[in-house]
Amino acid sequence: MENKIKVFESKQVRTVWNSQEEEWYFSVVDVVSVLTDSKDYQTARKYWNKLKQRLSQEGSELVTICHQLKMVAADGKNRETDCLNTGGILRLVQSVPSPKAEPFKMWLAKVGSERLDEIADPEKAILRGADYYRAKGYTDGWINQRLQTIEMRKELTDEWKARGIEQEKDYAILTNEMTKAWSGHTVQEYKQLKGLKKENLRDNMTNIELVLNMLAEVTTTAISKQEQPSTFEDSKSVAKRGGNVARNARSDIEMQLGQSVISPLNAKDKPALEINTKKNNS
Repeated sequence: MENKIKVFESKQVRTVWNSQEEEWYFSVVDVVSVLTDSKDYQTARKYWNKLKQRLSQEGSELVTICHQLKMVAADGKNRETDCLNTGGILRLVQSVPSPKAEPFKMWLAKVGSERLDEIADPEKAILRGADYYRAKGYTDGWINQRLQTIEMRKELTDEWKARGIEQEKDYAILTNEMTKAWSGHTVQEYKQLKGLKKENLRDNMTNIELVLNMLAEVTTTAISKQEQPSTFEDSKSVAKRGGNVARNARSDIEMQLGQSVISPLNAKDKPALEINTKKNNS
């Protein structure tokens, strides 16, 4: 399952891509929020609860095909969420009187076709990702680096899955071990250094930090593939060793620059992320 955020008329719609079914699943409450122009999440949730009750009494199939899938909630945690696939959402649209019904149907079709295009031609997904970061004001040099890290991260998580690791909390533990090994900070400590809360840490790294993090992930992936650790503790050890390789590279870079490359810079100053030339006290 692959979680994504889609945007319809400035409103976020949480989605999950099911690769086995090759289907998008959409958060029902998010879609209801769009269709009813709800002022907040709770209003949309109450509307959906009442609608679900009515549909259930009517014997609507819509309720029975509704799935509970994990999606990132407002507090940043994965929570079970009512979801429907594209066909189910189209039925939902028919049950909610809304002037946005037709434009939303067109948006659904566009979302589906874009994903199928990306499967057939992965380069389109890369270009779309570049457009996303460019629109946010990142430099092309930084964007190129960031897109590479996305692919390396996926290879690492795929390797962890192959080793039987599937829980999000276990991914977080392994990532912390690796990050602490090369940077000297856990992910949370690193975010605090950069003044972040829920923001993505990698989206706030300098190009040098991205390279070092990517080196840690690539090395961890390679060691894991070679040794095929059979326990979680073994995978933790591999993550530390991968991070240590990047730590050694970091030391060499810092010796040449005469300053730390662990930077408090964040995406508020996007151009500065491409080349870290500012002295800092980290």
